[in-house]
Amino acid sequence: MEHHRQAVRLVSATVRSLFERSEPYRIWHGSTNSTRPPHQKAGVRVVDISGLRNVLSVDATTRTALVEPNVPMDRLVESTLPHGLVPPVVMEFPGITAGGGFAGTAGESSSFRHGYFDETVRSVEMVLPDGEVVTARPDKGDEYEDLFRGAAGALGTLGTTTLLELNLIEAKKFVRTTYRRTSSVGEAVRVIREECAAEKGNDYVDGILFSKDHGVIVSGKMTDDLPSEDERVQTFSHPRDPWFYMHVQDITKTLPSSSSSSSSSSSSSEGTVTEYIPLSEYLFRYDRGGFWVGKAAFDFFKPVPFNRFFRWFLDDFMHTRMLYRALHGSGESARFIVQDVGMPYESAEPFINYVSDELAIWPLWLCPLKTPSGPSFHPHLRDGGKGKEKAPHGEMLNIGVWGWGPSDRNMFIRANRALERRVDELGGTKWLYAHTYYPPSEFWRVYGSAHQKQYEALRQKYLATSLPNVYDKVSVKVDNDDAVLRGWKPWLKALWPIGGLWGIWKAIQSKDYMLHRRATWKWTGGGDEAKTGKAKSA
Repeated sequence: MEHHRQAVRLVSATVRSLFERSEPYRIWHGSTNSTRPPHQKAGVRVVDISGLRNVLSVDATTRTALVEPNVPMDRLVESTLPHGLVPPVVMEFPGITAGGGFAGTAGESSSFRHGYFDETVRSVEMVLPDGEVVTARPDKGDEYEDLFRGAAGALGTLGTTTLLELNLIEAKKFVRTTYRRTSSVGEAVRVIREECAAEKGNDYVDGILFSKDHGVIVSGKMTDDLPSEDERVQTFSHPRDPWFYMHVQDITKTLPSSSSSSSSSSSSSEGTVTEYIPLSEYLFRYDRGGFWVGKAAFDFFKPVPFNRFFRWFLDDFMHTRMLYRALHGSGESARFIVQDVGMPYESAEPFINYVSDELAIWPLWLCPLKTPSGPSFHPHLRDGGKGKEKAPHGEMLNIGVWGWGPSDRNMFIRANRALERRVDELGGTKWLYAHTYYPPSEFWRVYGSAHQKQYEALRQKYLATSLPNVYDKVSVKVDNDDAVLRGWKPWLKALWPIGGLWGIWKAIQSKDYMLHRRATWKWTGGGDEAKTGKAKSA
């Protein structure tokens, strides 16, 4: 703990010095899971907090953990599981950090029960823009309650998080996982809501739409027990394992649609498949292939075939850390649509139809969310897109739209702008980690004019007006609605295959592939037979 205090004192002194000189700066965390293109001004000072990456303690009695902001999810899980505990919300990508989950928006397959990641945080230590170090809690009456709630999702624009106290819950060895087949978009939306019902007893719920007539709703219940000693468990972290989404598609493609009146014992219901997955393997099941975005790398490097051999041979490059490094290095984020939106349930089907008709992007990810009251930079319920706030808490559906966009950059920008308008019309809101093209007035209408006033008041109160605000950080800089991003580097990287090769080189330089090779959360029990898996079809 003393090492942490020394590091924070150094950060505090550096920030205070820059504040006193009115000198702009940015925070360097060491990595990012944002797809936004960087646009910081050259010469801006950097405050390096990349060394704050340790789990300081795990308390089994209070079920809490003290973690520094750059602790990634896989290291956090590796630290809590020996105590029989796990965070309630674990982001599916191992490299996403605790600090990133608090400062950004992190809604995952357990968020229908626990809300966004920041709702599992008990307190945060922050360095304010003038260098003062404070501890903020969400408790009523806490001196810095407004700071805690304002900083959640505000992308570090109110101060720098240096320590988090997290709630933990009891962990179990396996997740009893049920795949429920659907045959229409409307059925998929209805079924995912059914699986979130309390009487179902699910710990995790999400879904994949492979097409309008092939959807799979995935529900999971933690358990310590396998039904028999010879039960095989399914894993997804090893080079010879299947990619999760391909596995789900393969074992459900011949199933009939499940009945909406099926019993809670899904393993005996028509149209379902059940299997057992070790807990950590379940939490990071989408890591290999980055959901299905990793296939885009094969699309780029044609004629390299997308087959089992090359997925095994290139496995080091197919984990999300390496995929992100390559994406940023290649510049291909300027052609790849990566958008997550939170939609009211009644708007989900019209939005999915829009994506199908206008963008032809499949698969789509579905993730049910318990959302907070507004105002918030998190997706939350709005009044028909008019910016008026609704009930204190609500249910929404996150829809992940990830796929190739138009190759022409002007057309790419238009496609993203059209998506933003459609989301607004249907009363939804976007995750802000991705490309954002809203003009300022539209951005603040979507995220709430009342929220803007509260947020700016907090920036005044905590002396943060010298920092970029949320809009400054998220908006992609273009000259006008139809402008292209300028410079010779984007032009050069756009020449095939220069950008892709440069991205691979930057990924290799990072050595992030070693993090997965050395990971201790990967399932090794049960011998080779346990790794092959065998699903039970009803």
